Amino acid sequence: MMTLGLCSLELRNIIECAFLPAHCTCTLAPDQSLTVQVTDPVTGQVELMVTGISTDRLNSSRAISVLISELRQDLEHNRTTFPHALAG
Repeated sequence: MMTLGLCSLELRNIIECAFLPAHCTCTLAPDQSLTVQVTDPVTGQVELMVTGISTDRLNSSRAISVLISELRQDLEHNRTTFPHALAG
């Protein structure tokens, strides 16, 4: 991850901002893996939670972009597959 010269705070900010207006929280575990949680800003319902994301793979802006794209696809899949569960 340090190849880009980003600290964990900067990486987290990039990912969290990518999901606005939803509320996204990234946390860094002691093993340097990320957990990304996306919640609906109105209901507070968790729409996506992915754990164990290796920061080793995030060694370029392209890799970060691919991760965000994958997470957005997962989020959209959850929204279309489980719409009633997410509606609360």
